[in-house]
Amino acid sequence: MTGICTGRVAAVTGAGRGLGRAHALALAAEGAAVVVNDLGVTADGAGASGGPAQQVVEEIRAHGGQAVAHTGDITTDDGARSLVTTALDTFGRLDALVNNAGFLRDRMLVNLAEEDWDAVMRVHLKGHFLPLKHAAAHWRAEAKAGRTPDARVINTSSGAGLLGSVGQGNYSAAKAGILGLTLVAAAELGRYGIQVNALAPAARTRMTEQTFADTMAAPTDGDFDAMAPENVSPLVVWLASADSAGVTGRVFEAEGGRITVMEGWRPGPTADKGARWTPSEAGETTRKLLTESEPARPVYGA
Repeated sequence: MTGICTGRVAAVTGAGRGLGRAHALALAAEGAAVVVNDLGVTADGAGASGGPAQQVVEEIRAHGGQAVAHTGDITTDDGARSLVTTALDTFGRLDALVNNAGFLRDRMLVNLAEEDWDAVMRVHLKGHFLPLKHAAAHWRAEAKAGRTPDARVINTSSGAGLLGSVGQGNYSAAKAGILGLTLVAAAELGRYGIQVNALAPAARTRMTEQTFADTMAAPTDGDFDAMAPENVSPLVVWLASADSAGVTGRVFEAEGGRITVMEGWRPGPTADKGARWTPSEAGETTRKLLTESEPARPVYGA
């Protein structure tokens, strides 16, 4: 296979189903060798099975590509380290990491159990940090040995992380944390030849069955399927390729045929008294600034 990722090796977490599977197949179609990571859990994180990862590997190989399954738990130090060593032992290199693994434990905040908070934080936020840490450690060692890599990390956030989502306080907080992690990683790791970006995708997956209940069904008349996870993958492939040189520390939304560069928190209207405000002055000034600012976008589900 030839394409914009020919000769590159990519590891994709949570690649047994949904968006991760679409990313793995798209990377392979563009010439990448792929480490397909998936623990094979249910939509809420229960159980485990090696089947989903191996099925994607077989699908890639059936189309002439190269792939290997990795069923380690990337929320553990050993599991994340073995993801990197699997790439190195099998293909001799690692060029891109796509952090995608996740599950949901949705509850309103007053009903959200500590266990469900911790579980979602573990798989989304810790499950991004540990693979990133071990991949970056390898690439830093390469750079220090005079072999500066052309490395890429693509993290997966969500609209919930950008705006919040009713009933998903744990998920929204984790996905917002991934954005902060992305910005720090991009700043720290650029000197070693590593680019780090984040994606907030919207697509039809097990995790979005309720969120996109009205638009989940795929069209049957040949029309463009705007909610297909495969629509998101071309941007992931480009970000994982050498063609994306110079793009780092950015956040993108991708849905259907739309790609948006997200601009995040930027200073808006401001006032500086040059001295301490009284509470009433602070309140009066703040209300005036709010009338001059862009209205806040509503939280999903509000």
